[in-house]
Amino acid sequence: MAHADAGTEAKGSGVAPTAKLTFVTLTAMVVGSMVGAGVFSLPRRFAQETGVAGALIAWTVAGVGMLMLAFVFQTLAVRRPDLDAGVYAYAKAGFGEYLGFFSAFGYWASACVGNVTYWVLIMSTIGAIAPALGDGDTALAIVLSSAGLWGFFLLIRRGVKEAAAINRIVTAAKIVPILVFIILALFYLEPSVFADNFRGADYAGSLFNQVRGTMLATVFVFLGVEGASVYSRHAKRREDVGRATILGFLSVFAIFASVTIVSYGIMPMSEIAELRQPSMAGVLEAAVGTWGQVFVSVGLIVSVLGAYLAWTLMAAEVLFVAAKDKDMPRFLGRSSGDDVPVPALLLSTALSQVILVVTAFSDDAFNFALDLTSALSLIPFLLAAAFAVKIALRPQAAGTAGRSTRRELVVAVVATLYTAFLLFAAGLKFVLVSFILYAPSTFLFVKARREQNRRPFSPGEAVMCALSVLGAAAGVIALALGWIEL
Repeated sequence: MAHADAGTEAKGSGVAPTAKLTFVTLTAMVVGSMVGAGVFSLPRRFAQETGVAGALIAWTVAGVGMLMLAFVFQTLAVRRPDLDAGVYAYAKAGFGEYLGFFSAFGYWASACVGNVTYWVLIMSTIGAIAPALGDGDTALAIVLSSAGLWGFFLLIRRGVKEAAAINRIVTAAKIVPILVFIILALFYLEPSVFADNFRGADYAGSLFNQVRGTMLATVFVFLGVEGASVYSRHAKRREDVGRATILGFLSVFAIFASVTIVSYGIMPMSEIAELRQPSMAGVLEAAVGTWGQVFVSVGLIVSVLGAYLAWTLMAAEVLFVAAKDKDMPRFLGRSSGDDVPVPALLLSTALSQVILVVTAFSDDAFNFALDLTSALSLIPFLLAAAFAVKIALRPQAAGTAGRSTRRELVVAVVATLYTAFLLFAAGLKFVLVSFILYAPSTFLFVKARREQNRRPFSPGEAVMCALSVLGAAAGVIALALGWIEL
């Protein structure tokens, strides 16, 4: 998104930008990046896994964990002011070029897969009145979603100024229907229904499994917490990056938790779990009638299109910066006269197109894309948190500003443990599917190395490459034999 706002900077020349982003703009980037498709799906996603008690625990765990991760990004922005592009740069500085490349690719792929959830949810929303679109996974839905994918590509290809103007409008507009939903749900809340939903339904299982089942959903909705960090090189003041990250996170956390909890006071959780997505529309319809569904559905389409625009720009920015740092092939570092990284944008749209087709073979297209998005983001987040631990333990390392504190170490350790737990919560299925995407990406790494007349791998990098290929092979075999299903 900021790539759009900073459209007056030198066009792909690597010269310092002339346009700088303020604290307010950076905060809006964080909020705009996080508020998208996920929030509109929260009622059903949580009701499928847990009741009120489990939801409260899940949001507490997610809130603390993600807040620690937000603090990590705040700390790293100040302690390593020389590093730009956030997640990717931290992984590279901490653990070498190959893991830095993996972080850049994983973060980029996560954004591309996440963009697919937007189109699935839009088609599912329209599918309520146009049955041919189903739940967003029919042939017609995929054709129309594909048209949307490439339509946005052409829009952004024309120039980022037009894209930025659209994004500023939808960032403000998307918050209104969500706040109205929370207020109306509180007004129509039935205490007896809320009490019946407190412990969870019979299908929910143990409280631990209930909480674990919600973890990937919470990761998905919080993706974007690092939005200001990704564009740190555009910030007017470096310290604004961290401040914007914390303020944006706390604002969105309050909204997401509220949407989930108030829904339990409108309908039995077993009924919420059966709603079509966007489930927020079904909950409000139960409370106020048909107009509630229409209101949320319109708000969703505005919100999702805005989030799609933001994440498409963010995905292209990651590839663009990585190419400028010579960690991706040179062609991805090219930009047009309008400051649009066209090759990076094209590759991003192409990956989204592939994943969109894959969703046709999934039993639940939206949840599959949502969970895969979350799983792909976990390795980049884990590496960033681990880098913060490394800095706290080695405060005099080259490039590190200031002095570390015990608080920084505790925050970094908690963030690292939290992201490690999320990998466990994701389960083997999504870890293996992630490797199916990660392993082939090594081709881009090798191409970048050859362009620099360097050998493809160091001994350590060769081992990591072999492990990723083995993981991908295991994922393909598991899919072929039916051990895991999409």
